[in-house]
Formats: sequence, structure tokens, C-alpha cells
Amino acid sequence: MIWTTPGEESLINRMHPLRGSICLNCLSKWSPWRRMSTRNTTEPPLSKKQQKRKMKEETITQYAGDNSKRADRVYAWGCASTGAIGIPSYLKPEKGQHPIYTVRQPARVKFMDRANLKVTKVGCGLYGTGINTDSQIGYHEFPRNTGRVLDYVIEPTLIDLPLDHRETTNITQVACGRGHTLILTDKEGVFTLGNNAYGQCGRPIVEGEVYGQNPRVNKMKDIPDNIAKIVCGHDHSFLLTTDGEVYSCGLGCDGQTGLGHYRTTSQPTKIKGGIEGVKITQIASTGDCVLALSEEGDVFAWGNSEYNQLSIVTDQTQINIPKYLPLKHCGKIIKAASAGSKCAIVNSPKLESATEPEMIPPPLFGCNELEPDVSVIDVVCGLHHFVALTNNGSVYTWGKDKHGCLGLGIQRDQYFPLKVSIPAETHSIQCGVDHTVVLCKSFC
Repeated sequence: MIWTTPGEESLINRMHPLRGSICLNCLSKWSPWRRMSTRNTTEPPLSKKQQKRKMKEETITQYAGDNSKRADRVYAWGCASTGAIGIPSYLKPEKGQHPIYTVRQPARVKFMDRANLKVTKVGCGLYGTGINTDSQIGYHEFPRNTGRVLDYVIEPTLIDLPLDHRETTNITQVACGRGHTLILTDKEGVFTLGNNAYGQCGRPIVEGEVYGQNPRVNKMKDIPDNIAKIVCGHDHSFLLTTDGEVYSCGLGCDGQTGLGHYRTTSQPTKIKGGIEGVKITQIASTGDCVLALSEEGDVFAWGNSEYNQLSIVTDQTQINIPKYLPLKHCGKIIKAASAGSKCAIVNSPKLESATEPEMIPPPLFGCNELEPDVSVIDVVCGLHHFVALTNNGSVYTWGKDKHGCLGLGIQRDQYFPLKVSIPAETHSIQCGVDHTVVLCKSFC
């Protein structure tokens, strides 16, 4: 897990919309306050529909102290044995305490508060924590000058990048694969760390290269200047330009590079096929199956289909070139997620759904009579679980609860979305293979 930490930005001072307010219509009809509020009135009682309508029309007054500010919060849960949660006391507890290897409920990562940092992206920047056997989060010698390099980093630690202009260059995005990391900057291109056994770091493969305890940081060469997004699969990488073109490199044994073959590729190469001439806005690939989303809301796919992820267009277990998925009956697609054995999409609100693919009932994400406008705005996945974010800042998870990655506090798999209890409003979500991290704003 890695955080980016650019310059400070102003925080929006917003309070929870229902904080500091009382709605008399919500009080029991036997309450003395209810009787006091309706005393000496000749108006007939309202029907249930009229009461609901009046509740919506009520003006809710928000109260906030003069010094009240909403603060950034980072919460994480799941597998803690690798240090990916970023809380060192779990693996190095105080005397008499036992180590914690599995975190089944959201735990606040307080390092950011102590270091006075503003987190802008979660998922992987300048500070990193977790498994480091392939130097995927940098070279960390401890103790210094001993030659002993850490294979596991159990708290957020500074990652040194060979930037030419440290004062003016900002990191805009970071992506993590199984053993490699891509870092996108606004002025100095793309940097890579970690395992390059299949060319996934965008540099020539060196036979017999040892990646553990390796201080090398590579800068990608011969790539477009207008890279807007980066994505890591298991052992492959994607670069997405501002023009919507996609470049790939790395392992291609399942066709996941989309280059029309099943070989490894160390030089980022433009993908053609079904996406040629189409402006792509999102790439999703946690495992070896890839989904690409266009500006028009169309979905393209390639890579592994061993679990029938792409059976809508093929009976084969692999596709090595992008193919269009006929999902027009789902309306405009706005988000896509692709895990190790399954895929998910989010369509625009207010659209009817057909049976293939089947829509998850909106009430499972909190859409009901009292909150009819609640909708899912983002979905991400690990290898075996999904995480969804709604427009009111709630988080829902479902799937296989490996190492507590669902954050529900119970040790069992979840077959439908269930809300995660987080004491803050979430606005960014990210998954590792077996852990989950969210970026939030405190309620006050």
C-alpha cells in the first residue's frame, strides 16, 4: 500500500447533513414534544405519503463550530502479516501483547496524522508499506549501512525516486501489481520498481536478475509524453494516454497484453484490435482478465476467460486482442472492475437492467424510500472480493473474506453487498489482493 503526498490543499468544511437538526415529524406520536408541536391546530392529520413529502421539504439547518474542519482519514483492513495495513504495532506489539495478522474491521492508519501529511490517492506514491521481496516499494536498508534490506515494511516509509526536479514534480498516480510498481509523474514520465521477469516494468528482461534487495528505479523510455493513467495487472502493465490510446507490456501468456500474441513484451506497445480509434477512459485488470471502458460507455475485453468472464463473446479460455462486449441493454457503463475470476460494471443511474449481466438490486446499496437517490459511483476488486462506493460516502463489500479483506468483522464469505461500518465519509476506495484501503473525510 502506497500513498501520494503532494502539496497541501484546502479542506472543505462540511458537516454531516443531519447533524445538529431535529425533525418533529420523526418523533413518536406519543411524545410530549410531538403533542406540544401540534397543540392548538385545526389541520387534519397527514397521511403517510404526505408525511414523507413534508419530510423531504423540511429545511435542515446545519450547525458547525467556527473552528470545525473535516479531516482526512485513512482506514484499512485485511491481511496484516505483510505490513500492508501500515500499523506497525500489529506486527511489533508491546510487551505482553500478541501480534495481529488479520484485521477484520476498519482500522485507522494514524501515521498520516502524526506526519502531518495530506493523502490524495490511496493504492499505491512516495510512502509505501507491505511486502517488499522484489523491491517493489523501494530499497530500505535497516539498520543503515549494514547491508540488511527489509523484505517486509510494516509502516509507511519514504520511497526515494531519482527525480530531476524534486521541488516541482508531483506524483499523479501509482499502481501496484503482484511484484512491481508503476509511478506516474506530471513532468518526468513514468518510473517503475520491482520484478521485471516478464518485462512488466517496461525495460529489457535481464536473465537471472535478482529483484530482492535491488535499489534500481527505472524510468520508462520511448513512451508517449501524454500518459494520463497507469494500471498494473498481475505481471503486466498498461499506460493510457490523454487521447485514449492504450499501451501495454509484460506477461502475455493469457493474452492479457492485448497485442495479438501470447508472448512477453518488455517495451510498451500500442494495443489495437477492437479499441483502435476508440477513446478509452478506464482500464481494469487486477488479475489476467482486462476490461477497457470507452468515453461512450462501451466495454471491451481481452485476456483470461477461464472462468467464463468473457463468455458473452467467446468460448475460448483466452483472448489476445480486444473485443467489444455487447452490453447496450445495460445502458451507458461508467465504471468497470475485473478480478481474478469475475468482472463487474456500474451503469448510469435511472437505467433499467436486463438479465445478462444481472444487476445487483439497488436496495442492497442503501437505495430506499428515505434515500431514493443513493447510487453506486465506483467499484474496485481484489482477487476474490469486490468493494463498492456510493454517492453518500458508504462502502459495501462482498465476496471471499480471505484474511478479513471484507472488513465486516465476521469470519465468513459474503454472497451479497453488505455495508462496512466506517466512522467517516468515504470518497476513494482501493483493493489489494487480500486487503482493502479507503480514503475518507471525518464527519466533523
